[in-house]
Amino acid sequence: MFLRANHRDKDGKRHTYWSLVETVRTPDGPRQQTVCHLGELNDSAQARWLKTIEVFNEVGERHQLKLFPSDIAPPPDDAEVAQVLIQRVRLERTRQLGPSLLGLALWRQLQLDEFFAGRVDGAEAEVPWSRVAAVLAINRLCAPGSELAIEERWYPTTALDDLLHLPDGTINDTRLYRALDQLLPHKTALERHLTTRYGELFAAEFDVLLYDLTSSYVEGAALKDPMLQRGYSRDHRGDCKQVVLALIVNVDGFPLSYETFEGDRTDVTTLETIMRLVERKYGHARRVWVFDRGIVSDANLAAIRRRGGQYLVGTRRTQLRAVEQALLDGPWTRVRDEVEAQVLPIPGGTETYVLCRSTARREKERAIRRRFSTRLEDALQRLEMRVATGRVKDRAVIERALGRLQERYATVADLYEMALRDEDGRLRLHWQLIEARRQWRDAREGAYLLRTNLEGQHAEDLWTKYIQLTEAEAAFRALKSELAIRPVFHQLERRVKAHVLIAFLGYALWVTLKHQLRRCGAGLSPSQALAQLATLQSADIVLPTTDGREIRLRRVAQPTPAQQRLLDQLNITVPAHLEWNAECSGDFAAS
Repeated sequence: MFLRANHRDKDGKRHTYWSLVETVRTPDGPRQQTVCHLGELNDSAQARWLKTIEVFNEVGERHQLKLFPSDIAPPPDDAEVAQVLIQRVRLERTRQLGPSLLGLALWRQLQLDEFFAGRVDGAEAEVPWSRVAAVLAINRLCAPGSELAIEERWYPTTALDDLLHLPDGTINDTRLYRALDQLLPHKTALERHLTTRYGELFAAEFDVLLYDLTSSYVEGAALKDPMLQRGYSRDHRGDCKQVVLALIVNVDGFPLSYETFEGDRTDVTTLETIMRLVERKYGHARRVWVFDRGIVSDANLAAIRRRGGQYLVGTRRTQLRAVEQALLDGPWTRVRDEVEAQVLPIPGGTETYVLCRSTARREKERAIRRRFSTRLEDALQRLEMRVATGRVKDRAVIERALGRLQERYATVADLYEMALRDEDGRLRLHWQLIEARRQWRDAREGAYLLRTNLEGQHAEDLWTKYIQLTEAEAAFRALKSELAIRPVFHQLERRVKAHVLIAFLGYALWVTLKHQLRRCGAGLSPSQALAQLATLQSADIVLPTTDGREIRLRRVAQPTPAQQRLLDQLNITVPAHLEWNAECSGDFAAS
């Protein structure tokens, strides 16, 4: 901003009119625009304008500026005026701002800053533990990594130190490990707090609970953690020890609770433990439990009934034989495009079967069966030819070859009859498709059977409740992919549990972002929103002066139109610059 002199000759006399001008950025480049016209100034008025004016920045801090006409150089001995060496202006300390700003906004919307501040910041510490918790959770959302990776690679590239007011050099792996120990004792209170916030922000209800389990393998021997054992690995890492993770979410994917179990714990043995924990945290209530067939047992269903609960669960495919006639003859009710269902009372009880059939699922299963059947038949023909030509004569060798084929194509091997016979002193291999089994496979493909004690509900309502189990599966996909809960590198039980807790916090941020994007109609997934904001950065503009000083201005890049639109939809304001502490990030001059 400066004074501009405009000259005009009138009646043989030269008049000077003054205007206040500032330089602004436009799509066409920098332009100068007039702020106001001052008219003619006498000597005293001109001196006052040339003196100083006071301006205020966004945080209310007062600064003084001096104005000089565009054709007049400032006095060289004025300490308040700096002449900048344009050719030596540089950019330093670029930091990724967008994802961190979004993660911190979600953290504060869930009031996790207040929750942890009231519980862990009472202990004397150089850095408040609540802010270290924010670093851990935001990392899990934006770029999940180990505590060492946070210190060395991720945190130094973000603007979290400015956003969280953290001094340089205070975030290291030791402080991050100690923060895990500080957070773990507050797991139950955290779950209750988040459940309340989900209700306040999204009117989330938890009367229908979706329950599922997964596992996460561990790198290392983990000799000091008895919870880590070898068991059924959903990660296909049977060579590693693992921890089993049980997660309870509502129909919208908001988590109610989670628990960790020993790595060799079978799914069916976890339900009653989970129900007791839920009742201890949230009290007794008439809840509806929805889970898959791997957790179903008569004992588990009886335990739910004893507690006055209700259930809608999957059943094993062998149960389809009990409803074979209904499967073949109907009547079917269309509940969705390509999905049919029918309700079948179970004789002698209060339970009901819900028989469902999906066209898309049938086509998929049929294509898989045909592919494996074709491969098995080709292999059987080749083996038959080798036996017939005498290339293979040993019965034990032939039987082992048949066993390998049955193991490799186990999904279709039961459709075929295979026999090795001795004919005229020579072995012959005979095989054929069992037509009755093929017909039954055709009939059952795409079909699945549900079991429930819910009363008075239509087939469409029951199918809709069960299919929402995909929200629990989506939660596990997010935990394992976007939030990278696996593998686990910790070797102590409390650290493994704390690692899962941080992943749970990351999922809380992720699912909140998911529903905010859905509510505002952004049409983006959480991953897409984070990627879109990844190029929004902050940086230091360094202005060397002729007197040997450097003026350092910490500024934020201008968001692109797409970024600004997304930020507006999420009601997030980008700060013009970051200057919480003038010693490290504010506007200041250094000698």
